[in-house]
Amino acid sequence: MRISVLGVGYVGLVTGACFADVGHQVTCVDVDAGRVAAINRGECPIFETGLPELLARTVGRTLSVTLDAAGAIANSEITFIAVGTPFDGERIDLSQIHEAARIIGRALREMPGYHVVVVKSTVVPGTTDGSVRPILEQESGKRAGVDFGLGMNPEFLTEGEAINDFMYPDRIVLGGLDARTQEVLAAVYAPFKAPLIRTNNSTAELIKYSSNALLATLISFSNELANLAAALGGIDAVEVMRGLHASRYLSTPLDDGRVVVPPIVSFLLGGCGFGGSCLPKDVAALAAHGTAAGVPMRMMRAVLDTNADQHRKMIELTRKHLPSLAGRRVAVLGVAFRPDTNDTRESPAIPIVRSLLAEGAHVVVYDPAAGAEAERLFGTAVTVAPTLERAAADAEAILIVTKWNEFLRLPELLARLGRNPVVIDGRRMLSPSAVERYEGIGRA
Repeated sequence: MRISVLGVGYVGLVTGACFADVGHQVTCVDVDAGRVAAINRGECPIFETGLPELLARTVGRTLSVTLDAAGAIANSEITFIAVGTPFDGERIDLSQIHEAARIIGRALREMPGYHVVVVKSTVVPGTTDGSVRPILEQESGKRAGVDFGLGMNPEFLTEGEAINDFMYPDRIVLGGLDARTQEVLAAVYAPFKAPLIRTNNSTAELIKYSSNALLATLISFSNELANLAAALGGIDAVEVMRGLHASRYLSTPLDDGRVVVPPIVSFLLGGCGFGGSCLPKDVAALAAHGTAAGVPMRMMRAVLDTNADQHRKMIELTRKHLPSLAGRRVAVLGVAFRPDTNDTRESPAIPIVRSLLAEGAHVVVYDPAAGAEAERLFGTAVTVAPTLERAAADAEAILIVTKWNEFLRLPELLARLGRNPVVIDGRRMLSPSAVERYEGIGRA
């Protein structure tokens, strides 16, 4: 099929490239001329595993990027809206969604045939039908469900694993104003093998928020128990969670003795908090949307409150060994909010570094992928180390904030350097016996 995608940010570019890789003819649209030109040269503007290779296979063949939105829409059968929806603390900003709807509506006015418009961006329930639809109808002079289709197709992409998530989905949600819209969406996803969930647009919107809210809740639940274990003493939260994971609700023993553990179990482990472009924003937006509808959303607000406090545990553990941080050399390992990405949005590393700086510490940061982002975030207030060795060389305390596999070699590195700083493990990725001085979230 001929597909147009408005927006070549993280979701839009991954969506367009994956559709192109399975044989659809895809035109992505963006307003940044430099970005458009770079992608058309095959250059990948974001750090995402497998995406450069995907662009190399598709750009100039089944994938192109343009500034001409009207032309891209006119030459396609279906248009996906994949623009940003930032959250200001009270509501999501729909300005980019509204502008995309106006552009599509004006293009629809000139188009003789039936066209399907699909919101891919994360929006609160009621947005597609209550906000996007009126703009499309006003600008086009046409009627949704009669002259054009209107759908909502949420994404479930994990940064660092997005290509695999898209190409091998666990479910595909086909929200639609009517059955015809859903049928067109089903045709788009025909090359993908996954259960199709056909529903209305508002339900599709809430499915997306529910998915992220569950993951955030599991993390905050785990962190609250980890904090309790540390306060009580004699308990290690990792062992607690190991016992919890063994429940048949969370793992399935097979006849051959193997145990199948679903990926969601990875969210049931204490740490220094969640971040990223989705979980904090989506839970906050859901809580605000519910409150506006007369539903207090107490659990969602508790999830956010627990997460907001969690980074302080890293500072408290550091102070156990360095009561005064003024002038002390502290290394922070990891700036990205999760491994396999350079995305630092809402990363717990940000408040951790700022707290250390506020107390006068000399901070060195290292991240395998997000060094440039660290320089942008903190400027000359910190030293950005080019290697793990340089970060650890003179540190009196080392804080592990992001679960990069590279940090597993820290014990061997410290032994080789003959150094014994306190290691504050915010992701519980090291054995407590692996280094001489160890502190970890959820362990007294």
